[in-house]
Amino acid sequence: MLSPEDVPVFVLCGGFGTRLGGSRAPLPKAMVEIGERPLLMHLLECYSRFGFRRFILCTGYRGDAIHAYFTLLPGLLCDFTLDLRNRSFAYHQNGPLPDWRITLAHTGVGSMTGCRLALAAGRYLGDAEHFAVTYGDGLTDADLADELRFHLQHGALGTVLAVNPPERFGHLSVVEDRVICFREKPVDPNGWINGGFFFFRRGFLDYL
Repeated sequence: MLSPEDVPVFVLCGGFGTRLGGSRAPLPKAMVEIGERPLLMHLLECYSRFGFRRFILCTGYRGDAIHAYFTLLPGLLCDFTLDLRNRSFAYHQNGPLPDWRITLAHTGVGSMTGCRLALAAGRYLGDAEHFAVTYGDGLTDADLADELRFHLQHGALGTVLAVNPPERFGHLSVVEDRVICFREKPVDPNGWINGGFFFFRRGFLDYL
């Protein structure tokens, strides 16, 4: 059975983030902080909990902020020594650095979703037969290793995590002009939407 650590995860984090201010926003959506850390770090940790270790970040709009963050991350998490005379730099192994391999792939400011994935996969998929894809602005408590197993067992070209969305509005139950019940944004157990966590075989790239 294929191990999660052998499956590259492509994270789409190059969009304009129109719901968070678009081109007026100071940071890309993936870098909005939750608990003093970027959303993107929470997302990678989500995958990491299930054994995924290889990440390709498909950047675009304000990609410089993402590139700068990960360039500086080792120095933020552990001690390091600068030898200015000899122009050398060394990290010390006393910090909580995760055992991840992160590739930052600039995929263009105006690229659409499929274009970003095609560009990054063309450069960094390597010989992997299966890969994961997600958006840089979502989180889940689903077992992503279990989704990978489901994907492999079904032999499908692609697998998507589906979720039951909550309604946008609360529901009133009215009898003879009297409200007898109010349900705050109920979840429809029969309604399903794209949850944003995918697995694909490499043949999927032929459609992009």
